[in-house]
Amino acid sequence: MNFWWDFTQLTTNPCSLQKDLKPQTEYEKKKQTFITRTIWTLIMISGFFVAMFAGHIYILGIVTAVQIVSFKEVIAIANVPSRVKNLPFTRSLNWYFLGTTMYFLYGESVIYYFKHIVLVDRILLPFATHHRFISFMLYVMGFVFFVGSLKKGHYRFQFTQFAWTHMALYLINVQSHFIMNNTLEGMIWFFLPASLVITNDIFAYICGITFGRTQLIKLSPKKTVEGFVGAWILTILFGFGMTNVLMRYKYFICPANDLGSNIFTGLQCTPNPVFIPQVYTFQPPLLLHSAPRTFHIAPMQFHILIFATFASLIAPFGGFFASGLKRTFKVKDFGESIPGHGGITDRMDCQFIMGFFAFMYYQSFIAVYKASVGGVIETAIQGLSVEEQVEVVKGLAKYLVGQGRVEEGVLECLVGVLPRRRRR
Repeated sequence: MNFWWDFTQLTTNPCSLQKDLKPQTEYEKKKQTFITRTIWTLIMISGFFVAMFAGHIYILGIVTAVQIVSFKEVIAIANVPSRVKNLPFTRSLNWYFLGTTMYFLYGESVIYYFKHIVLVDRILLPFATHHRFISFMLYVMGFVFFVGSLKKGHYRFQFTQFAWTHMALYLINVQSHFIMNNTLEGMIWFFLPASLVITNDIFAYICGITFGRTQLIKLSPKKTVEGFVGAWILTILFGFGMTNVLMRYKYFICPANDLGSNIFTGLQCTPNPVFIPQVYTFQPPLLLHSAPRTFHIAPMQFHILIFATFASLIAPFGGFFASGLKRTFKVKDFGESIPGHGGITDRMDCQFIMGFFAFMYYQSFIAVYKASVGGVIETAIQGLSVEEQVEVVKGLAKYLVGQGRVEEGVLECLVGVLPRRRRR
């Protein structure tokens, strides 16, 4: 009976409900925010590891989604709704330039890493060989349309949007493109830089609240010098230990030659020399009268010192840049994509520049360049005539027969089917 009486009171007198509800105190708000933030942090971490173990293709999907959402958030903070209503093509052009940029960047990656598939397909071959020209013409079409859509009285706003869009494309999509390339080069080149940034942020927070005293930068008043330096040291230790674990699994160190692979099927490859332990000799000072000591360590353990240092001392400035951007537009977060965390961009601001650095460092100091099947096919298609390509096929067939890899009947079949090269 009491339940029905209370229900009747609430339905007949809604004001009584408002009287019973007390406004949340500051402590309760912070508690609720902390709970929400923790739950979504666990969800993101779980999803991240599930995707990573499920295969490279799922990581590429996540990076693509992050690109699109981050672009949307950054573009949104500079929009003026009242003006956008009078300029119906402004948003359409933003998304058109995003699509054009992604077409160019994704195409570059697909052609580079999957030449052996793209260049032998009759339908894909024209798109691959003329990819850059097609991308350029798509961009030019958008540029011409933008100029044609300029409207008197809105010039400043339209050119501001044009410049803002291109800045977002460079800072978000171009840098994200290198994160995707890192993934295709090997899962370790994606996971290690990302984990260094995340752990550095955690260590900086712990060290800052423990013994932080001196403010680091005015853009982020809570950042301290002590937290900055302490996180640097701890991130190096974390990187050293994590690298030692990841190097033991080919799933992490091998390039993604099969997008259908996962943690259970694994990958096979000849490991990059940086993952193979080398013998180093340490000569103690003469005063100690001690014999030289030898130890085994993989070169990657030295490279990780550079990665951890960049993640600790340089990557945080991507976050400081984002903080300055938000202060400029007087917004707390870039969006509300992640409950308790703000927008995707708020969580990825340091990851973009870290991924860019990881790609450049890998290509400059670690990558091993050698002939590949795709590279040979590309050279043959673009540098040889059809008749010369036929001669190459016959020559390879003769070599394989001589090595006992192919039966002689295959060679006879090729000689009979393929046309002979004309003598000039």
